[in-house]
Amino acid sequence: MEIIKTNIEGVVIIEPRIFKDDRGYFFESYSQRDFNAQVREVKFVQDNESKSSYGVLRGLHFQKPPYAQSKLVRVIKGAVLDVAVDIRKGSPTFGQHVAVELTAENHRQLFIPRGFAHGFSVLSDEVLFQYKCDNLYAPQSEGALAWDDPDLNIDWRIPADKVILSEKDKKHCQLKDAEWLFNFNENLYE
Repeated sequence: MEIIKTNIEGVVIIEPRIFKDDRGYFFESYSQRDFNAQVREVKFVQDNESKSSYGVLRGLHFQKPPYAQSKLVRVIKGAVLDVAVDIRKGSPTFGQHVAVELTAENHRQLFIPRGFAHGFSVLSDEVLFQYKCDNLYAPQSEGALAWDDPDLNIDWRIPADKVILSEKDKKHCQLKDAEWLFNFNENLYE
């Protein structure tokens, strides 16, 4: 696998080595050994999958400590714009984001460490989205930011009138109004 660094330390794009022939293709989508050696040591404990249609926007979600989560995300059908926002107070990249197009064709994955809000917008007619988490889901620890926060300036690549949100995702605060954020110097992996 090839690791591509982004403009935010710790957020990386992973491109697998794909072996193609007349039968189709094969690639190793995950290897704990290689991931630990090339990205960071993480023990994933939960796999999730969602199905969505064009215009669905999920995010920007995170979990607060001690239930904070790292995520390794990928698309197995369709295309999304995947976004990670640094919400670690004191970080040199606080409030900045990484946006990567993940598709079934490019097989890219995005690793999002703890201390980031995460979301994606569906660019294709339908998408199957999978992700690994290194901490179990804890509803009491949920947090989220407004997808359309002007200070974040995220181009979701969908017209605003075509965005489809859950009722919950319509009500999140902007980053400047967030009462709870991560601390940059906090060890989120203890």
